[in-house]
Amino acid sequence: MKRIIFLAPLSLFLLVGLYFAVGLTRDPSRIPSTLIDRPVPVFDLAAPDGGRAGLSSRDLVGEVSIVNVFGSWCIGCTVEHPLLLEIADEGVAPIHGVNWKDKPEALADWLARRGDPYARIGVDADGRTAIDFGVTGAPETFIVDRQGRIRHKHVGPISRDDWETVLRPLIEELKNAPSSSSS
Repeated sequence: MKRIIFLAPLSLFLLVGLYFAVGLTRDPSRIPSTLIDRPVPVFDLAAPDGGRAGLSSRDLVGEVSIVNVFGSWCIGCTVEHPLLLEIADEGVAPIHGVNWKDKPEALADWLARRGDPYARIGVDADGRTAIDFGVTGAPETFIVDRQGRIRHKHVGPISRDDWETVLRPLIEELKNAPSSSSS
């Protein structure tokens, strides 16, 4: 009986240790999304100001696009922002922003200081659209095909390596794919 009392905690400790050891080998930026190859959620977000159009799911049909969920309060968003400006200048695909739970004046100041890579921005003040996209934290970026289907989800700041080896090749592949009339 004493042996069982001794082995039970040891066995539990080993199982928990194995669980965490396996978990530490996983890439946290590779969070699976149930939305891959499905249409973007239906949404219609107002613009942050009167000078531009907002963003809706209808805007994501017809061309391959990038949807970037961001906020002025987000450190990772600040890290990836210079690269988003470069990507926008290249014109590979339009970048649309979903501004997540931000204050209008904070967003305006952030864009004025850092630049604006977004073709359209929709304000997701209550976070409902981010929830529908399955966002777990900003920044998150989605590649959307011409039919308005999510084809890739990137969690965390986009690095130059992410852009050159994963995102840009996927966008080019989607742009060169034959159009499909089915959605």
